[in-house]
This record gives sequence, C-alpha cells and structure tokens, in this order.
Amino acid sequence: MSRRPDVTRLSLSAAEAALNALPQSLRGPGGAAAILHEGRVVAERVWGYANLETGQPMTAATRIPLCSISKQFTCMVMLAACDSPEALDDLLPAHLPNFKGELPKVRDLANNQSGLRDYWAQTVLMGAKAEQFFAPEDATRTFAYLQSSHFAPGTRYSYNNGNFRLIADLIEAKTGENFADLLSRHVLVPAGMEGAFLASDTRSPPDGLAGYEGTEETGYLPAENGVWWMGDAGMAASLRDMCSYEAWIDATRDDPASLYNRAATPQQFRDGTPAHYGFGLQHHQVAGDLFTGHGGALRGFRAFRMAGRESRFSVVVLLNHHGDAHGAAHAIARAALGVTPAEAQPVAAEMAGQWYCEETGLIARLEPQGTRARLHFGTGADDLAGQADGSLGGGLVKVARDGADLVMAGGLENYAARLTLLPRDLNTSPEDLAGRWICEEIGSEMEITTQGGMGYAVFKGPLGIGRPELIRPAAKDHWQLITRRSLDAPAPGDWTMKLIRDAKGAPEAIRLSVWLARNLIWRKA
Repeated sequence: MSRRPDVTRLSLSAAEAALNALPQSLRGPGGAAAILHEGRVVAERVWGYANLETGQPMTAATRIPLCSISKQFTCMVMLAACDSPEALDDLLPAHLPNFKGELPKVRDLANNQSGLRDYWAQTVLMGAKAEQFFAPEDATRTFAYLQSSHFAPGTRYSYNNGNFRLIADLIEAKTGENFADLLSRHVLVPAGMEGAFLASDTRSPPDGLAGYEGTEETGYLPAENGVWWMGDAGMAASLRDMCSYEAWIDATRDDPASLYNRAATPQQFRDGTPAHYGFGLQHHQVAGDLFTGHGGALRGFRAFRMAGRESRFSVVVLLNHHGDAHGAAHAIARAALGVTPAEAQPVAAEMAGQWYCEETGLIARLEPQGTRARLHFGTGADDLAGQADGSLGGGLVKVARDGADLVMAGGLENYAARLTLLPRDLNTSPEDLAGRWICEEIGSEMEITTQGGMGYAVFKGPLGIGRPELIRPAAKDHWQLITRRSLDAPAPGDWTMKLIRDAKGAPEAIRLSVWLARNLIWRKA
C-alpha cells in the first residue's frame, strides 16, 4: 500500500521564491508563469516582450501557443462528445486506408500506445522543409501512406502527435461538428477560459505575439512556422486562461465524472502494466504526490503545466522562446514540496561510449561527467545521475551495465532495451551510401551525395523536396542523419542509418530509425 504524501510540508513561500527566479533562469524575450494552491493564484510573474520587433510587452492576457498541452483538451472533448474512445474505433480504418496488420484502438491513440510512427518525424522523410506550409489535407495524405507500426499496439509507449490529430478527425466524423466549436462548448467555456481558442494556423500567432529561436550567445530571431494543426496541438491561451483552467480542475477534483478526472484516470498496457501516460496527460510523482501534466513546443515557443492531486498545487510556465519550461515547472514543484536531490555518485567510466539497440535500430551515446551523464537516445538528451548501485537514473529512466551490454529500463515505454557496444569510427566513408534509395511505405526517395568527403541526404516525396541534411559517421556501416530543424519542434533529432549489405557485401538497403519513427527500410534504386 502506497503512503500518502505529506502535503503539510508544502511551502508556498519557497515556491514563490522559485517563481521569482524564472526571469533570470529563463532568460529570453519573454514569459509568463504562475503558481496556484487550492484553485487560487498564489503568485504570478510576467516579464519581457511578446514581440521584440514592435516592443510589445508580454502580459498575463497575451495568448501563447500551448502546443502539445492541447492533447489533454482533445481527449476531454472526445469524452464529452463521444463518451469513450471505443465509440470511435469503427471509424479509424477509413483514416488509415493502406494500413496492414493489426490496427490500434482509439484508446491506444489516446495513450500513445498505437505503435504508429510520428507523422511530424515522417514529414522530414517525405520531403518537407522546416518552414513550408503544412495544410490540413497534408495530414490526411500523410496518414494515407501509413502501412505498418513499429510495435504491436497496446504493448509499448511511443510519443506520436498523429495519434491526437486522428482523434480530432474522428471526433468531427462522429459528431458532424467542427472541432473548434466542440472544444469551446465542452471545455473552454465550462473552465472559464474566456480568451483561449483553437489557433490552428501557426503562421499567424495571436495578439501580435512572436516566437523566437536562438540564445543570448547567438541572438534571438523571429521563428517562422507553417504548420496547420488540430488535436495534437493548436490551442492558444493566456496565463490568465491557464489559471482559470487550473482553478476548474481543482473545483471539480472530487467529482469522478468531471472531464479532467476522467482524462486523468490512470491507464495501463494490454499486459496490465500501469502506464505513466494516458489521454494527453503524463503521470509522475514529486515527493510522493501524483502530478498530472504536459508540455508543449513549437518553433519559438515552450510551455508546461502540472497539477498535484493531494497537494492541490499547480504550476504554469509559458515562454515565447526555447527556455526549459518543463524544468522550470518541476523546479518550482520540488521547491514547494521540499524535495532535496539525493547525492549523486560518480559515474563509472565503462558506462561511456556509443551503444546500439538492434530492436529499435537506434544508436545511444552516453557521455559521463563526474556524477552525471548525458544520454542521447530519444528526441533530446536525458540528464542522468550516478546511483549507489552503479547504475544511472533520472526521472523514470534507469541505465545499468549487464555484463558487456547496456540495459535501459523504465521510462514511459514498458520496455527494457538491451544495447551492445558499438566502437566508434569517425572516419567511416559515406561513399557506399551514395545514390538513390526508395522507401515504398512512405512514397519517398532519399538521394545521398558526397561533397568533398561529407555525406548529405536529400528527401523527395509527397510533401516536396527537402534541403540537404548532414550525415555524420558513427561506426562501420553506421551513420547518423542530423535533423535539427523540421516542421514541428523540437526536431526528431539524430536518425540512425544502418547499411545492409547483400551476400557479396554490396550495399542493398538502409535501415533508418529515430525514436519517433523506427525501422523504415530504404532500398537501392
């Protein structure tokens, strides 16, 4: 039996001190943040500019893209308008017309257990440029190409924005109503979010707002976006709106039938293992208190919100730059609940290196430094701390040596990955990759060229012709394709390219994987 958290330790003064530090710790064009307790605003901070070019200040009423925070709202609309995800199951096959094998259920979509590859990651391979316009019909075309999954539905977790775009499309098909109208009626109006709305076209942020790329070192440049999205993202709301949302969550906390409580009901995998993600909400603990929340990102914007069940403590952070909203929100929650980090232990040197996971087709890099290590495996680097048993840990992730292998367990994935050491060879020539390669599953061509010894890949497909992407040598017959800009943000990251040779040693195929979209096979044209 789990022990209830000691919420009497909640220190609102410590939380407010952490909140006051945000303008300096999240240095950039502008931001807005608030902390709430028992549904009431304890403190809020607004700083900087909504638009550096016009000199427009940031305010508590400035509406900022919520990006993937929208996913929980999509699921609440589904519950309100359709009662359950099962009501939409019969409509899904028509939206994935070429899919082969076992189709996921809509509940799998809502829990990010569908096994479908992320459609934003695949836009890179389908020829999209980072700033081009992605129209509503482009999503439909992208889904029509899907033929397979990268794991059986309901067995694992993998983040996929397309899951929630499909849910929004299915809701419209089921109800015959516009998703924006349903969102307003079922969630925004009841929650008192008077200024919030569905701002699907990212080319025109609301209220004269601009998002910014860059850092203090590089300078800040206005971010250019071209995505039209719905369901997976698209909402815009002000700090004032988000405080109303947190107050609504608290006011309905004792009603099992409330939309938020229904969406926040813990989910599980098909084998009965508890899941830490469901219905657009991540479930995690801070000092024993169960928090539900989610982050959001688009080029030029970052956002995060979280609410504690027992402590009734909420945090909202909204930025118009690439600051760490997730880290800031968690730092405030830890300060409020009196969490002191455990003393990290030195990381063993044998943890360092480059590792390969045969099942996912992904390279992982571990870079120890003192008592911490950076793990490069997913869409971004994880910061891990040395543990007393010699393993590495951070959040839900645990990494340990098992003989000559490396084992990664925990996280959200319901999966323990076994990796083998892959000796680096940074002099591996890209010459064997040169030429045209075809991936029939997504209707795309990859042309690899070598320019003065450097490898580059250009993707041509249903969404256009992309720009050359750099190929970095990793090991014999292994490379990494570096994607730092794409339609969505953050970009997919480092794709692992493994060259497959025939019996005579001639290049035959390339296996291309990134965490969001694994094991796509490209054959020599």
